[in-house]
Amino acid sequence: MRRVRPAGARAARRAAEFGCESWTHDTSALYSRRMLAGSFDKHDDRPVEDKIVLLRDATWADYQRHLEMRGDHSAPRFAYLEGVLEIMSPSFTHESIKSLIGSLVEVWCLEKGVEFTTCGSWTIEQKEQRRGVEPDECYVFGDVTDPQRPDLAIEVVWTSGGLDKLEIYRKLEVREVWFWRRGQLTVHSLRGESYVQVSTSAVLPGI
Repeated sequence: MRRVRPAGARAARRAAEFGCESWTHDTSALYSRRMLAGSFDKHDDRPVEDKIVLLRDATWADYQRHLEMRGDHSAPRFAYLEGVLEIMSPSFTHESIKSLIGSLVEVWCLEKGVEFTTCGSWTIEQKEQRRGVEPDECYVFGDVTDPQRPDLAIEVVWTSGGLDKLEIYRKLEVREVWFWRRGQLTVHSLRGESYVQVSTSAVLPGI
């Protein structure tokens, strides 16, 4: 995990790298739409590039065994939901998009003075709930010394056919999940025991 405490000069430099003299809400929204949409809005997300395998009747021990065998490598990524194990090897494009979204989040936080910790594909799991997941990217906001879960998880859907990630995140009580699919970014905020799709972020007000 990498914790970042914003500094004004550094934020300005990072914003300049992305072609923005001032990273205002309107500027970031416009730039985000341009960068995240690009030529991807017509992308056919049927299984072609990401390699996704679903193993049914998998036990919690099976899930843990796969995590242990992979070790500290970043791929493949695993998700587990009530007896079904997803194994996903992300494509180059998948990883590029998730890194771009992460960069946009970090530049916005630096400009707005929001302290954040970058947690990457942190393995979030609860045996009692029979759920586990590794986001494409995730963040903890504020000065938190021992976080139990991220405040924000980011998922890129470049190839369809995987598990219902929102259902996994719901019982893991992740406050907000962003999904990128076909050039569009949707925000899902946890309200009680279910997610609601919203137009603006609750964990990063102003986005």
